[in-house]
Amino acid sequence: MKPIWVVDDDQSIRFVLEKALAREQFSVRSFSSPRDVIKALEDDAPQVLVSDIRMPGGSGIELLAQVKQRHPGLPVIIMTAYSDLDSAVSAFQGGAFEYLPKPFDVNAAVELIRRAVQESLREEVAETTPAHAPEMLGQASAMQDVFRAIGRLSQSNVTVMITGESGTGKELVARALHKHSPRAQGPFVAINTAAIPKDLLESELFGHERGAFTGAQTTRRGRFEQADGGTLFLDEIGDMPFDLQTRLLRVLSDGQFYRVGGHQPLKSNVRVIAATHQNLEERVRQGVFREDLYHRLNVIRLRLPPLRERREDIPMLTRLFLGKSARELGVDAKRITDEALAQLAGFDFPGNVRQLENLCHWLTVMAPAQVVEAKDLPPELLDAGTALQSHAPAVTGNATSAAATAAAPDAAAAASTTTSESGAMAAAPPGWLLDLRRDARRRLEANEPNVWEALSQQFEAGLIQTALDLTRGRRIEAAQRLGIGRNTITRKIQELGLPD
Repeated sequence: MKPIWVVDDDQSIRFVLEKALAREQFSVRSFSSPRDVIKALEDDAPQVLVSDIRMPGGSGIELLAQVKQRHPGLPVIIMTAYSDLDSAVSAFQGGAFEYLPKPFDVNAAVELIRRAVQESLREEVAETTPAHAPEMLGQASAMQDVFRAIGRLSQSNVTVMITGESGTGKELVARALHKHSPRAQGPFVAINTAAIPKDLLESELFGHERGAFTGAQTTRRGRFEQADGGTLFLDEIGDMPFDLQTRLLRVLSDGQFYRVGGHQPLKSNVRVIAATHQNLEERVRQGVFREDLYHRLNVIRLRLPPLRERREDIPMLTRLFLGKSARELGVDAKRITDEALAQLAGFDFPGNVRQLENLCHWLTVMAPAQVVEAKDLPPELLDAGTALQSHAPAVTGNATSAAATAAAPDAAAAASTTTSESGAMAAAPPGWLLDLRRDARRRLEANEPNVWEALSQQFEAGLIQTALDLTRGRRIEAAQRLGIGRNTITRKIQELGLPD
């Protein structure tokens, strides 16, 4: 292994790091100025470069730029006694591995250098990240079933219903069905029926004639016309208004429709693929979704599994998304340790694949080093009581991460499993309950008044607002889902001051 290069005009700093690194069996080469480093780079290169930021005869930031130009993959750690924002930003913008403010703990500095060494010894990202990511990935048996179904449907024009939680990739499947179908040369048109106001949705789907309503100054083609000869993807079909369901059923039945304000029937040569996260059978029983439309759409059903049912795919997807994020941001892709991947694999990801992709964007921007470790993950993944414990085959004293234990020892203790009188192991409380306990403890220790009332109101407001968001503001449906009466939800909205 190549030596660690340390450059600092302060002889005491060089001496301390030399001795500390030597104890860890690292070879070290020291420099007192950036000029000496530049000259040495003509014949050699270090495993890791540790440089001060302000030195006579040159700047550590300038040295960083020259080193990165010659050796882009070389980890550089910037030290400074001037812990200001500009120095930190300049260091990271220049591609520094880490920013180390002085005075520093020697053991922490050695550990940081060790991480940098591990980074420099890893394989190049280009060797592990495919240049062109596949449209869909999945080794889990549930995803393989989806792939097989897409293959079987590749030469068919049959209507398909895709079900699955939000963020599972329903539109990706719809695009794959179109791409591998006889209609691949035709247009693929997608519309989220839940994202468009009811008054505009009819015009969006079927178009309108000039003068059909106020503001309709020209004739407009709807999505059915735009998708002619191709595929129309109707996302969140379970939220479509009831009266529009009748018009959609007519189009699916005989292929004819009218523009809003029109009198001439139009023919539709469109394959419809629908998707929903709703339980359509339950919505049919509730009378908010037409049963005949349900049967018309539910010819072939594809269920996409949530990410928690395909945990073995998380490492592969994480590496894919880290590479994708890096390409979009124009930076070097970050790598992730097996320990961090294990932490991710234990998280339930309520937002599914979309949440994992967003997390990888966050890591690309916010993780402090090129190699992401478990401690670099965002707080919600480090909190005690994550799904890592509830999915572990056995609970040990190391089940709670050191970071979570240090940050919240009471939460860590609460997260550990307990043995009931019958000898069965009780599962760890969910993360939100631990957050509630921490908040309650903080308020009680501070002797805040009316703790019960304050937290109860927050809890009720959160439940009601979530239900209203899910039902697009429909109070009756929200009350049904929550299991409370219509009058109760109306009274609670007024008492809690929630927006109508």
